[in-house]
Amino acid sequence: MKNIAISENHLYKKVYDKGQKVFCRHIVVYVLTDYHASRLARENPLKTRVNRLGITVSKKIGKAVVRTRVRRILRAAYARLEKEQKIRHGLLVVIVARPAAVTAKSTDIYDDLLRASDKLGLFSSAGNGDGEKSRPKTERA
Repeated sequence: MKNIAISENHLYKKVYDKGQKVFCRHIVVYVLTDYHASRLARENPLKTRVNRLGITVSKKIGKAVVRTRVRRILRAAYARLEKEQKIRHGLLVVIVARPAAVTAKSTDIYDDLLRASDKLGLFSSAGNGDGEKSRPKTERA
């Protein structure tokens, strides 16, 4: 299913101010609970909750062609993450590109997104519902 984009500027500001964030080498990921997720689920033909995704690539990154390429890679990395991992739904997710993202390979950006998702607790186990927060258990050596 295609991601729903965050189109309102006030939602970006809210995610930046109140959301959890993780800094990686190529990206910064912000996450906040979407309080309108149930309304969007009712409007969705599949009647399921979805994450709303926002991607930010500033002019500091480069010219239009470079920014569009980075935006496309970020969108593809997030789609791959949703396809391969079990992610909680009903969230506002904003991914911000850092200058290192210009020279990064798509696998590097995917690895950063995977690491950030793990730190933010975006992965849900099979028994949890959509809105519950859970983290994969890790063993300490």
